[in-house]
Amino acid sequence: LATGPRQNNGVFYEIRAYDIKPAKMKEFFELVRKYFHFRTAHSELVGYWYSELGAMNKVLHIWKYDNFAHRTAVRHALANDKDWQEKFISPALPLMEKQHNEVAYLVPWCQLGKPPKEGGVYEWVTFQMKPGGPALWGEAFRAAINAHINTGYTRLIGVFHTEYGLLNTVHVLWWNESPDHRAAGRHSAHEDARVVAAVRDSVRFLESQQNMLLIPLQCSPLK
Repeated sequence: LATGPRQNNGVFYEIRAYDIKPAKMKEFFELVRKYFHFRTAHSELVGYWYSELGAMNKVLHIWKYDNFAHRTAVRHALANDKDWQEKFISPALPLMEKQHNEVAYLVPWCQLGKPPKEGGVYEWVTFQMKPGGPALWGEAFRAAINAHINTGYTRLIGVFHTEYGLLNTVHVLWWNESPDHRAAGRHSAHEDARVVAAVRDSVRFLESQQNMLLIPLQCSPLK
């Protein structure tokens, strides 16, 4: 979780989460289906999901930017895109209850991955670590992630460390073939001494954690 490689690179990810009014999810998804191509014409979409477990009526999407100047230019272009503003934004805003965004970097020891096939489910796990940053907890956290990767119980897609938003937050995105496959892998991990030892070391620095089971939308590059 050292800062050098990620800041020299400049690439960051904006994580956006919207709470949709419960009775308006179908209407919101229809707007996405019909008009979201106006948004993806301006910058790279990494993934777009809706929550199935762990939260309700929530969508989460991740955007990649080369640097902050790139994001500023994209936001300016979107504000002046009449198709985007009139066909999506204007009808979509009344359907939303809340919006939230964060800026995060991929940790230097993790490249953004892809699932081996389409049709699985994603798990978004958020770890709130103790203040002090990667210098305090980075090594132990990396060991815990690697223990899960090396055992093969689940597939890692990405590890994101917040730069704007709630600091000392790490988001981990996993992929599994199905919710049952994820459950079986988690049970196996709980009985694996390698995973247990690594996790036990890392939780010394943990304040809280939460997760969501996510289903990709059709527009999502990560499916």
